Order: sequence, then structure tokens, then C-alpha cells
Amino acid sequence: MAKVLTMADTKREQRRAYWSLVLPGFLLYISVMAFPTIFSVVLSLTNYNGGKLFGGRIPIELVGLKWYERLLSDEYFYLALKNNLWIVMISVFGQIPLGFFLAYVLYRGLVKARDFFQTMIYLPTVISTVVIGILWKSFFAPHGGFPELMRIFRPGYEYSISDHPMIPVLFVILWMYTGMYMIIFIANLQKIDNTIIEAARIDGASEGQTLRYVILPALSGVLVVTAILAISGSLKSFDLIFIMTAGGPANRTSVLSIYMYNKAFKGAPNYPLANAISTVMVLISFLLIGLTKFAENRVGGRE
Repeated sequence: MAKVLTMADTKREQRRAYWSLVLPGFLLYISVMAFPTIFSVVLSLTNYNGGKLFGGRIPIELVGLKWYERLLSDEYFYLALKNNLWIVMISVFGQIPLGFFLAYVLYRGLVKARDFFQTMIYLPTVISTVVIGILWKSFFAPHGGFPELMRIFRPGYEYSISDHPMIPVLFVILWMYTGMYMIIFIANLQKIDNTIIEAARIDGASEGQTLRYVILPALSGVLVVTAILAISGSLKSFDLIFIMTAGGPANRTSVLSIYMYNKAFKGAPNYPLANAISTVMVLISFLLIGLTKFAENRVGGRE
């Protein structure tokens, strides 16, 4: 005889099914994300220097905000922070507008060979960052391609990366990641009902008016998401800059991630200070994302 399930049995089965699906992901998040983050913050408040494995002292003692005070008095921290903010600016106000412009041009069919241009613009995103870093490092070298091109127009031109060391880095970052935002915008432009755009054109709206009053409002939520992606990606920039300049010359291209790497793994390791840097990076990221969300609420952004 078949067993009749009561309401309590049904709810119990639902809870069991819910936790069987949620628990693995929750435990993975705790072990991979939450615990390391909390441990990093706690470590930044101690005098830990590697323990017995690295010849450090035991036991570990709490020292409060000592490393944060030292961090805020270090001129190289502000130099790295300034470079990071430059990368944020070129990402938010360079990659996103340029990516949207290219996406709009391709989506509206304003150029021929759309698939070719779309592939070529997106291609740098899928190439290894190490390969790109080595390629552009050799291009901007004193005897590389860039000085040779400049000598065509200015004979006797002498180039040194120490003159403006961040400009080549910012240029490569702009070139490399614009294609990713272009693809995001193209995918979301394709969601807009073409009949709305055509109706606006029939009513006499120009291309600029259609863009301003129809397309941009429909993409306001996407603009916020891309801004958050740009901010978070800019603050953790490491591999490309490390390959191109390693923070040099004289730390003038150093960013927070390279500054943290040097404190943790170069010379005498200072793990609490490195963790303090990582904590500050997270706080700055939250601050910038919070400002982005505030701007979204003010202008009425939506998905």
C-alpha cells in the first residue's frame, strides 16, 4: 500500500532538497572566499612573519592598526594608489565609452564587414596576458617599434619609458579590454526591440536622438554593471603591468597589487603589511562601487 505524504513530510523533503543543493556551494564559498578574507583582515592586525616554517617568531601577537598606520605614511602606497586610480579612470571613462561606441557602430550596421571588425576588436581579450605584455614591452623598448615609428616623423627622436612610464601601460590596458565591453554591449543591444527603434525613426528621431532617448535608457543598468566590472578589474591589475614594467622604473608604474606582492614575497617578507594592503584594496573597491550604485540611483538606472 502506497504511503501518503503529509504536509509536514512534504516540507521536510523540500528542506532536505534545498539544503542538499545549497550546502555544497555555501561551504565552497566559506572555504574559498569568506574564510581567506576574514583571515587576511585578522592577519593584518598581528605581528605574524611566517612562523617557524620561515624562521619567524611564535606566538603571534595582536598589534592593532600598526600596519595600517605604517601603510598610510608610506609614499610608495600613495604612488601605487594614484596609478591604480589612473587605471580605474581609463577603464571607466575609456574602455566603456569606446566599447559602447564600437558596439553601437557594429550593431547599427554603420560599417561593412561587421563580423571581421568584431573579431579583431575582441581578439586581444582572449590572447594570453603574458604574451601581450611581452609584445608591448618590446614595442615600447628604447630600440623597439614605437621609437622607430616616431623617428619617421621626428628624426633624432630619443625615447625612454622613464619619461612617461604609465602612458604605455594605460594604452595597452585600453586596447586589450575594450573588446570585452564591446561584446557585452552588443549582446544587450540585441535585446532591444527593433520595432521601438524603427518607430522612433519613423517619428522623425535622428540617430543621435534615438541613441539618447531610446538606447541609452534601455542600457543604463548594463552601464552600471560594466562600471563595477571595470573598477574591480582595475584594482586587481597585476599580470600585465608586472610583465611590462614590474612596477619600474623606480616604482613609478607600481600599483597596489604589485606593492602588496613586493611586501609579501620580496626581500624580508612582511605578511601583515601585505594583508593590510589587500584589505585597503577591498575597501577602496567597495567605496568606488558604492559611488557607482549611488550614481545609478540618482539617474534611475535599471536592468
